[in-house]
Amino acid sequence: MGSQLIAGALKRCRNLFDIVALTSNSSDTILKLNEHRPDVAVVSAELQDGPLMGFKVLNELRAAQFKTATVMLLRDSERDLVINAFRSGARGVFLRVQPFKALSKCIRIVHKGEVWARNADLEFVLEALTHLKPFQLLGAHGLRLLTRREEDVVRLVAEGMRNLEIAQQLNVTEHTVRNYLFRIFEKLGVSSRVELVLYAFSKQMTG
Repeated sequence: MGSQLIAGALKRCRNLFDIVALTSNSSDTILKLNEHRPDVAVVSAELQDGPLMGFKVLNELRAAQFKTATVMLLRDSERDLVINAFRSGARGVFLRVQPFKALSKCIRIVHKGEVWARNADLEFVLEALTHLKPFQLLGAHGLRLLTRREEDVVRLVAEGMRNLEIAQQLNVTEHTVRNYLFRIFEKLGVSSRVELVLYAFSKQMTG
């Protein structure tokens, strides 16, 4: 319903946007992007198949090297989400709390090859450039950083499981899961479960 309302409003605005497709989950979104190759795609972080599945769409779009420019639609200006939207290839970040008329301007700006972001969101990105360690998959000698069991933990976290559920799935204690997560955070240079889920999507560890 949200995408239909947005599409209807865009069609009525004086910029005369041509809406080629509406989707609600990551699989359909990727399929339609491949079929239509639009100039700009507005992708919500929250899709029907998961609260962060929009990031999977962005990463697959980037891997396929499509020329479609993307705008990530976020509910809140959460630091990790903003940073990883741009890291995943978004050219703009638009918040649901912003005035709707600004969305048409955002789309036009991104279509011209420019970046759309509020000053506060740009501050997140600039801070990340100087303080955040990049995600890593291989160590200095080309060896995998994560053990198979640690990769299992990452995959289950990305599926939305809590520590207790992960422990039951892997037949270990909840304390052991916490230890796994501590080591994983250290190895990958992440600091939260959100960053870890986004890492999993960027490295395609969930499917």
